[in-house]
Amino acid sequence: MQTDPVIDPDTGLWNWLAYDLRFYRQKYGMSQSAISEVIKTSPPNLSNLEAGRRRLKDEQAEALDERFKTGGHFKRLLRYARLGHDPNWFKQYVGIESRASVLKVYEPIAVPGILQTPEYAGALFKAGGARNVEELIEKRMKRQEVLRRPDPPLLWVVVTENVIDWPVGGASVMRKQLARLLEVAEQPNIGMRVIPRSAGAHAGFDGSLYLLSGEDGDIAYIEATGGGRLVPSLTEVRSYEARFERIGQSALPMESSLRMIRDAMEAL
Repeated sequence: MQTDPVIDPDTGLWNWLAYDLRFYRQKYGMSQSAISEVIKTSPPNLSNLEAGRRRLKDEQAEALDERFKTGGHFKRLLRYARLGHDPNWFKQYVGIESRASVLKVYEPIAVPGILQTPEYAGALFKAGGARNVEELIEKRMKRQEVLRRPDPPLLWVVVTENVIDWPVGGASVMRKQLARLLEVAEQPNIGMRVIPRSAGAHAGFDGSLYLLSGEDGDIAYIEATGGGRLVPSLTEVRSYEARFERIGQSALPMESSLRMIRDAMEAL
C-alpha cells in the first residue's frame, strides 16, 4: 500500500503539527492503529491527520501529550496553529469545501468563487496581476463540482449590492455572471440574498465570511492579512455563525434579492 509522503513542517504550523504526530508515533514505535485508539479515531482518519488533510481536536491533542509525555506540546501547537496564518490555508479550505454538506457564504465585494463564471473569474485574476490566468480559472471551475454532486451541499449566499452592480470584466461578462446567479438560485439547495446599500452600516463590514459544516466538523474561514484563516475552534465558529445571522438580518428576502439581481442585469 502506498503511504503518504512526509509533509514539510517548515511550511506552516498545521504541517508542523501533522509532522510531529507522525514523528512521535514512529519514535515510540507505535502503529497507526495503536495511536488511533489513543486519540479515539480510525486508522484512515489518523492517516489523514498525519498527511495534513484533517485537523486535530483539543481532546486528541491532550491525549497525545499524555501518551508521549510531551508537556503540552501538541495542545500548545494546536492553539497557535488556530491563531496563526497558515500559508497552505487555501488547499485546506478547498478540501473541506469539497466534502461539506452545508456552506454559508458572505461576500461584500465579489461574487463567491463557487458561483463565478470563467469570464468573471478571469477578469478578477487579470486585474490582480496573475500570470497563470487559465490555470487559475480551471482550478476555480473545478471547485464548483461540489454543486454537481449527487448529494450537493446546502448553499446559503449573502452578498452586498456592490457585488451585483460592479461591472467586473465589462457589461457582457457581468450580465452573464448575473444570469448564472439567477440560474443557480432556482435550485432547491441554494438560497441567495442581497444586502442593499440602503441598509447602511451592517455586521458584514469586516470582510468575507465562510461557514462550512460536514464530515470535518464545523469550520469558519475569515479574511486575514495576506490571505485567510481557517477557524476550527467550536467556540469561535459559533461566534461567526452568530455574525452570519446578524449579516443576514440586513439582507432582503430571497424574492426581492433575485428581483434586484434581474434589475441589475437589465441595466447593463
